[in-house]
Amino acid sequence: MTNETTPAPNFIRNQVRDEIEGGQVTKIVTRFPPEPNGFLHIGHAKSICLNFGLAEQLGGDCHLRFDDTNPAKEEQAYIDAIKEDVSWLGFQWAGPVRFASDYFDQLYAWAQHLIREDKAYVDDLSPDEIREYRGTLTAPGKPSPYRERSVDENVDLLERMRNGEFGEGEKVLRAKIDMASPNINLRDPILYRIRHASHHQTGDKWKIYPSYDFTHGQSDAIEGITHSICTLEFEDHRPLYEWFLNNLPVPAKPRQIEFARLNLDYTLTSKRKLKLLVDEQIVDGWDDPRMPTISGMRRRGYTPASIRKFCEMIGVTRADGGLVDIAMLTHAIRSDLEDNAPRAMCVLNPLKVVLTNVPEDHEEVYDVPGHPARDDMAVRKVPFSRELYIDQDDFMEDAPKKFFRLAPGKEVRLRNSYVIRCDDVVKNEAGDVTELHCSVDFDTLGKNPEGRKVKGVIHWVSAAHGVPMEVRLYDNLFTVEQPDRDKDVDFLEHLNPDSLTVCHAIGEPSLANAAPEDRFQFERVGYFCADRHASKPGQLVFNRTVGLKDSWAKIKQKG
Repeated sequence: MTNETTPAPNFIRNQVRDEIEGGQVTKIVTRFPPEPNGFLHIGHAKSICLNFGLAEQLGGDCHLRFDDTNPAKEEQAYIDAIKEDVSWLGFQWAGPVRFASDYFDQLYAWAQHLIREDKAYVDDLSPDEIREYRGTLTAPGKPSPYRERSVDENVDLLERMRNGEFGEGEKVLRAKIDMASPNINLRDPILYRIRHASHHQTGDKWKIYPSYDFTHGQSDAIEGITHSICTLEFEDHRPLYEWFLNNLPVPAKPRQIEFARLNLDYTLTSKRKLKLLVDEQIVDGWDDPRMPTISGMRRRGYTPASIRKFCEMIGVTRADGGLVDIAMLTHAIRSDLEDNAPRAMCVLNPLKVVLTNVPEDHEEVYDVPGHPARDDMAVRKVPFSRELYIDQDDFMEDAPKKFFRLAPGKEVRLRNSYVIRCDDVVKNEAGDVTELHCSVDFDTLGKNPEGRKVKGVIHWVSAAHGVPMEVRLYDNLFTVEQPDRDKDVDFLEHLNPDSLTVCHAIGEPSLANAAPEDRFQFERVGYFCADRHASKPGQLVFNRTVGLKDSWAKIKQKG
């Protein structure tokens, strides 16, 4: 198993470095080409880190280009979110933001070129008939009856398609390649479809739009991309990618290289299914902290450094390594926040404690380090008073022998403060514990009590000074490792009903100054991030990023 001191494999980086050193490539130019039909997810983060990372590490450029060929599913909001995500991850694209639609005029001219070379034709078959004529993996296709139209007729029909003379689905432009090819992608693929849809970049100029396959490689060539890096599902498309480049007067010939996509357990990375979760209001938008989107992970408290570290940890290979353990991802963020998140105390499930031997007007203020190993972090002011809140889980009325927290007659240390003893338990009519009466040993501030051991240490907040807040505890959105594996079962049946728990908590006063996306370790509880979408003005909301326990680190050590 790869550990943090051994670099994970990256065959593309090694290959390109060899090409540069051997003189085959002068300067690498990559691109990240998302379709603006949804928010980016963790799988895209791997591609972003790969493409931008190669350019950074090998002295090249990386372009951001939107492959915007389907206006019916694309929105400006997605474009804005994608740009923000790439920038937030710490990458800067070379030159302006590019769009495949910038090249629509050139692509149309190249479609006319293919027609004049008798390598493309306008087809009148319906979508269902095209599928039927294409054949199967075991049976060859058969030529369309419109395949031998004359060049002049095809040029005229394409122009009329562009002018909007035909309805959607009436005609398409297809490449004339090989209907008997064992690779179905070469069986006269569609180049243009009729779509009477306004485009977010070109408006109503076009009534036809190019296919992804016809657009992608030529856009790469126009931009001088040297390496078109994509996931393995595009391997079967590579012969078509190369056919277009070899049959058109393109200014450059990029090379396509495929790598294994990221498959993370308990996670969906289908944009269609993620969009369904949003549309059905199962989640609170694309940036819901339970979503595997980059914006959702950001809102949950993940850092750019942790996501980049995770992508480096999993490496880049051609082999499908199966499911990646989500614990690797939580390990990446936990180790980052362990080093960089300031500490604070927060009581998620408050239980009131009255210190009976402390005067009502008594108040102390402790200077507590912002981080136990960081002198550069501000000291916190933590007030202590007669009435406190502790967490309900830190008290047990009938405690077992190894319960080292608070119980009747037992002592515990308040973190950074005194040792207290529980003397009395107050209950309501239903028998629920509502309040504890305790006494303070004033000779235990900063030192152990005389003649006895106190093993337990618990966190607490002054009742008079504490800040009320909403704390959201997030868990996996799905209960099974592969929620969409079984095609006969709706993936929504695997939703985790406990993926969100809301607590009305009390935090120490320093948390009142938290800015959106500030991250903290709530001592003894976990790592939390101040939410950037508070429910009400002035309301403090914190999202749990991850707990304190790192199971993957232990597994890694055993491996």
